[in-house]
Amino acid sequence: MSLFNKDTQAIFWNNNSSAIQRMLDYDYTIGREKPSVAAIVAPTSASKFEKFFWGGDEIMVPLFKTTQEAKEAFGNADVLLNFASFRTAYDVTMEALELGGFKTIMITAEGIPERLARGMNEKARELGVTVIGPATVGAITPGAFKIANIGGTINNIINSKLHRAGSCGLVTRSGGLFNELSNIISINADGIAEGVAIGGDRFVGSVFIDNLLRMQDNPQVKYMLLLGEVGGTEEYKVIEAVKSGKITKPIIAWCIGTIAKYYDSGVQFGHAGASANAVRETAEAKNQAMKEAGIYVPNSFNDLPDTIADVYNKLKKEGVIREIEEPKINEIPKTRRNKNFVCTISDDRGEEATYCGYPISSVATPDTGFTIGDVMSILWFKKRYPRWAVDFLETVLKTVADHGPAVSGAHNAKVTARAGKDVISSLIAGLLTIGPRFGGAIDGAAKYFKHAHFHDMTPAEFLAYMKREGVPIPGIGHRIKSVRNPDLRVNGLKELAKATFPATPLLDYALTVEELTTSKKDNLILNVDGTIGILMVDMWRALGYSEEEIDVFIEAGALNAFFILGRSIGFIGHILDEKRLAMPMYRHPWDDILYDVHLAEDMKV
Repeated sequence: MSLFNKDTQAIFWNNNSSAIQRMLDYDYTIGREKPSVAAIVAPTSASKFEKFFWGGDEIMVPLFKTTQEAKEAFGNADVLLNFASFRTAYDVTMEALELGGFKTIMITAEGIPERLARGMNEKARELGVTVIGPATVGAITPGAFKIANIGGTINNIINSKLHRAGSCGLVTRSGGLFNELSNIISINADGIAEGVAIGGDRFVGSVFIDNLLRMQDNPQVKYMLLLGEVGGTEEYKVIEAVKSGKITKPIIAWCIGTIAKYYDSGVQFGHAGASANAVRETAEAKNQAMKEAGIYVPNSFNDLPDTIADVYNKLKKEGVIREIEEPKINEIPKTRRNKNFVCTISDDRGEEATYCGYPISSVATPDTGFTIGDVMSILWFKKRYPRWAVDFLETVLKTVADHGPAVSGAHNAKVTARAGKDVISSLIAGLLTIGPRFGGAIDGAAKYFKHAHFHDMTPAEFLAYMKREGVPIPGIGHRIKSVRNPDLRVNGLKELAKATFPATPLLDYALTVEELTTSKKDNLILNVDGTIGILMVDMWRALGYSEEEIDVFIEAGALNAFFILGRSIGFIGHILDEKRLAMPMYRHPWDDILYDVHLAEDMKV
């Protein structure tokens, strides 16, 4: 069977943007439905994604810090493209082998220590993983999938008929000669069905025989072309396979380096393995042995095109090879422009705008079954939450909508409205007071209680931890309410959660902390901000979010956003109240200000 198909996806280790873009341009040209690069592993990147062109448009490819994270997110991606340096390539490959789930690993680095390379290749063979390289440009299944830079530019790919499957299976050591041979085959035959540049290092993962045996079993491959080189004895394994009948398809072969016999001493030709240490490792000896085994071996490299044409025409005449219908190809635009903004929640193109894929008409009216909580869940978190979670979100909004005119936000909104400013300006003035001391306890409570619970701290250990941090416990304490005078809003939220949530482990933990704090002072109760923040974490956990995903929500300020949205309802109410009552400009009374003004010091220089 072929190494790759049109659904094959890879994880690309190291953000080599030019190589990735070439892969995606190839995908677009041959009409793949999904990109061949599913994810990128970029350990030092702070970004979450990288933008690439898909034809004339752009797509986002996600970035991950580790191979494990990428593999967990894209389990179907069974190819690892290892573009790490020679210092890191071995470790990256071994980690991937331990993780499992990869069928093919390509290693572009050259110079991996031979001892390590041999152990790495042995481990891959034990696990049934095909390793291409080290020191390779990769492989290609034309019309389906190509690795990075193999085949060159799109123009060269099309000219060499690499945009669709031909009949030849091509195996070489050299990446540069791979491209040259692809072109020669396209001129003298119908192109290649599969091609692999196995790599130039002395010890590579998959050798000639591995790839040729696979091509023997690939019905798309009708004949094969092997380009060997001076040095090593891998070609003799192919000879034995031909003699034993394991390989029955025609093979054309040539070993480069025949000029070596004109040198007085051993010479290395480019690749680490291209040096003959015995007569049978010379190119001349291997070419002769292959010819004697019945393999098509030309008299010189210059005669190779004629040999290809002869074998191709013979198989075509016998009906083994049929005419190939040329597929439609997509043309890459000559000019492409990067987008300045990215939006993943709504789309206003077309006849009707959508909310995360839902047309507005399908969510707006009462008969659709969507509520404001549903719209919040899809626009804020890109998921439609179950009814119990939506009901909780809406309860939070109603709970925090207003707390009277004396709090800083409402006060600022009212003062600004009385100065004659419009609703927007007045609302902004109120919203600007929301922060660590007003509303911010929701974020803080979620963060610190989650941290303590995740690390199995006892209530006493949690209090000691917060004391060491020098941070008052967010979500604990109330100016008026106490154990004897409870906050009915908190009671309502707790009762709703207990009745509808699948589980409330963080709330249960917080209540054990409350028992300890109220034993010291009875107003150190779990307040409404704390209850909301804690229950938000319980909700997200019940919905299946990971701890890391919840941390992202908290750090992004998603919890404070509920307070902002809910409290805006109250702020606007107070602003409209001031306008309706036609209240005059506000000036703070003198008797409510402590004046402590002294004569300014006269500085003499």
